[in-house]
Amino acid sequence: MKTRIFKSFVELTGSPVSSALLKQVTTSRISKPLIKPFASFYHIQVDEAEYPIEHYKSLNDFFTRSLRTGKRPIDSNQKTLISPVDGVLSDSGIIDTQQQFSVKDKTYSLASLLGGTEKAARYTNGYYYLFYLSPRHYHHFHYPISGTLINRYALGSTSYPVNDLGIRMRNDVFSSNHRVISELLTDYGHVAVVKVGALNVNSVRIANSETTCEKGQDFGHFAFGSTVILFIEQNDVFKPEKISFTEVQVGDRIGEWQS
Repeated sequence: MKTRIFKSFVELTGSPVSSALLKQVTTSRISKPLIKPFASFYHIQVDEAEYPIEHYKSLNDFFTRSLRTGKRPIDSNQKTLISPVDGVLSDSGIIDTQQQFSVKDKTYSLASLLGGTEKAARYTNGYYYLFYLSPRHYHHFHYPISGTLINRYALGSTSYPVNDLGIRMRNDVFSSNHRVISELLTDYGHVAVVKVGALNVNSVRIANSETTCEKGQDFGHFAFGSTVILFIEQNDVFKPEKISFTEVQVGDRIGEWQS
């Protein structure tokens, strides 16, 4: 029974009715008794949370928790690109000349994801990383490199699960789901941070809209399971770390500009 309940939190369809019901239950105080079994079921490291587990008033309150200061050391080398999230780096690779990239043997259009060929053009022949956040992960996202926020916009409305099943079942899950794109201008070119919501409840929450962005800075969180995709503008001196299908944490080095 417990397994079925918790899986329903992250494997619902994109139905507005079921998603609204999920939001109502998980943000209510009636969900507080579920926090400890939820943390146990997903093996969440509760000692990293900003507050003791008893402090959180609802399941969503716990799910969107911040961490204690110092729990995610940030690689301070200004030339390194860091992971923006805790999660599984489930795919990475080159964006081809047709503005396409591949995830689990399926091809996706960068233009559809970003909302147009013009927006996608600067990332042609660049590099991408895809991170999947499961319920056990810390769900805040951080800037992967310092720079200036030059664009932020939202696309999509309906959202479907972005776990392995959701990716296998739909060919357009990333380009149809609600998503928020933050584009940075850095010393090494453009970097786009795409936050893809997993359920039809506007699950991407932006907490910081300052235009000056520092590497490692927390600028928002997901309310439910989610995916983050990074797109790096082509740069001949950028060298990615070969660490696909690996657990990563905020602050871990995933690439470097070697110039």
